[in-house]
Amino acid sequence: MPHRRWFVQRTNPEYIEYLSRAVSVSPAFAQVLINRGIKTPEAVKKFIAPSVDVLLEPFSLSGIKDAVSIIKGAISAGRKILVHGDYDADGITGTAIMVSAIRRAGGEVSYFIPERLRHGYGFHRSGVEYAREMDAGLIVTVDCGITSFEAVEAAKKEGLGVVITDHHEPRHGKDGRVRLPRADAVVNPRLDAGAPLLSGSAVALKVAQALLGIEEVIGMFDLACLGTVADVIPLVEDSRIIVKEGLRQINQSERPGIMALKEVSGIKARAVTAGLLSFTLIPRINASGRIDHAGRVMELLITESTDEAYRLARKIDKLNSKRQRIEENVHTEAMEQLDSKGYDLSIVLASEGWHEGVVGIVASRLVEMYYRPSFVFTIKDGIAQGSARSIPSFDLYEGLMRCSDILISFGGHRQAAGLRLEADRLEEFEERMNRVIADTLTDEDLVPTLTLDAAISIREVNYNLMREINLLEPLGYGNHEPVFGTKGLEVVEPRVVGNNHLKMRLKERSFYIDAIGFDLGEMLEVVESSSRVDVAYIPQVNEWEGGRNIQLKLVGVRPSES
Repeated sequence: MPHRRWFVQRTNPEYIEYLSRAVSVSPAFAQVLINRGIKTPEAVKKFIAPSVDVLLEPFSLSGIKDAVSIIKGAISAGRKILVHGDYDADGITGTAIMVSAIRRAGGEVSYFIPERLRHGYGFHRSGVEYAREMDAGLIVTVDCGITSFEAVEAAKKEGLGVVITDHHEPRHGKDGRVRLPRADAVVNPRLDAGAPLLSGSAVALKVAQALLGIEEVIGMFDLACLGTVADVIPLVEDSRIIVKEGLRQINQSERPGIMALKEVSGIKARAVTAGLLSFTLIPRINASGRIDHAGRVMELLITESTDEAYRLARKIDKLNSKRQRIEENVHTEAMEQLDSKGYDLSIVLASEGWHEGVVGIVASRLVEMYYRPSFVFTIKDGIAQGSARSIPSFDLYEGLMRCSDILISFGGHRQAAGLRLEADRLEEFEERMNRVIADTLTDEDLVPTLTLDAAISIREVNYNLMREINLLEPLGYGNHEPVFGTKGLEVVEPRVVGNNHLKMRLKERSFYIDAIGFDLGEMLEVVESSSRVDVAYIPQVNEWEGGRNIQLKLVGVRPSES
């Protein structure tokens, strides 16, 4: 990662003192809360103890009343319903929610999860053909469909009803107005001003709640939690509540499929957090959709058989290991190409033979390493199919809109997208994207900023602060782990341990604390040659061989200016 600018968020000291006293928390934690927009005692209580009772009323979403009416009508008429999902974790968990809800409502329902390599992303004619084959009368999409104009028209010609539930960006015409497919009902929070940002699985949960009532769907929060964390939705408002309740259910392991996934992931005995999901269960759920067929994940999530769940989980775990090997090979080749080709304001890499299922992960890794919007394509039959990931300051979807005349198709979010174009236009696309970024961002936008919640003394890092930080759970995108900073510390016994990790003790007057910087071994020379250092860190409780101590996980180290 390139050199970071350090930025400390600051608030009026008198207000920090007021909030600290009003809710009985430390000044450091009061600053953390204020940074998250939680500025009153009432807001603090609501944030720390979120309840499903304050979830957004589902019928406040436009289109949901019509969607539920159409689904109920199909059930009453005895018409078969096809739920058309997507092959990523958000789409699969959302499909599981929708299928379960319609079954509970008495409907005859089946599902269709497209295969990445065979059908491509989203709702297409293949889904319509499947619905016709199974004699369905209604298609309900999950996590897709908002830009599927041709598929909806094909369904209408076949006499099929279509309900779209999605959370992706809708299309806009040249006049700036939203363009929607001619579906019978469309539910998408992006169409409603002021609606919370939700994952596709959370939108499915809203529809299920409107169909059945909250009591009947409360047990589905575990699935919506997985989809929300997987799709990197900010953990605020409804998404925070969904993930908080979902994590409670995941830790209780009531669903056979999740219990089996925890077992094969090696975390059966651990307390599961949102962060842990991102490195254990979610990659395994995604693996099938990336390199195989996601249908077995659907079976895993809805099965009531423990034996079946463990059989499927073991297969999925093997697929994940295979995915890791494929990903590493593509990443290695991408790095070799980048070393030869170089990059400007964006990174655009492409090759024949790269597995379509892992190019998005490789793009994410490139963003982390170089802090540039990154596009990674696999080329087949003259068509470049790719995935893109962005930096916080650049709206990827808007950028692709400005290049849409040379794209075959695209879709996604501000930070992640998929796209297709003719392979011989890749160079033109890179030039265009670089111009868009140059017109959109400043030089400072292209330098990653390390934002600190507060500048504190390391004496303030104690078990009381750790207890307060735990109140922020679930932590994740939009509600990150607090980062603190301290200036002018003495370094004691710095050394590199393990796989390039910087370990040392830090001293402030007579107070000492342990610190470790993962993958920061190259900073050893800097700290050894500096009389004092400034550090940015995340406080953690380290448990080792039966002992517990607080240590600082370093995210930045620099020579102290004073």
